[in-house]
Amino acid sequence: MSVDIRPATSTDAARCAEIYAPYVTDTWVSFERDPPDAVEMAHRIEAYATSHGWLVAEEDGKIAGYAYGSPHRTREAYATSADVAIYLDAAFARAGIGRRLYEALFPILSNRNVHAVFAGIALPNGASIGFHETMGFTPVGIYREVGWKMGSWRDVGWWQRLL
Repeated sequence: MSVDIRPATSTDAARCAEIYAPYVTDTWVSFERDPPDAVEMAHRIEAYATSHGWLVAEEDGKIAGYAYGSPHRTREAYATSADVAIYLDAAFARAGIGRRLYEALFPILSNRNVHAVFAGIALPNGASIGFHETMGFTPVGIYREVGWKMGSWRDVGWWQRLL
């Protein structure tokens, strides 16, 4: 498997939206209720690619997943912190692509003066917790019953890594 990591462009939006949609419709991983379309995803890529970084992983020309950074909070003192997220096509899960995406994203964030990155993980999600902890993240807290999705209250755990 030959995987290339590259910066995302708006032309990747439809595929990124396709990858993301099942996370919205079939799981509590995303707290969105309606999947964004390609136009909305293009807006997100344009916004975050410039400020924090948005990368895609391609295998043989097909996007297998993506990762991005976004503002952690809006107050000025938070400017050196970012939230990070990864979404993979289910066919490419557990193939090392997530690790490669983060390994490429973290230097970009560091070069943009980001010191701390945070991953918000809707609980329970043992696979995401395990992955983030192997990537050097440590748990820092839980927001209890912060979202209502799929018929019940959902907690979000927060993991942090210093770059």
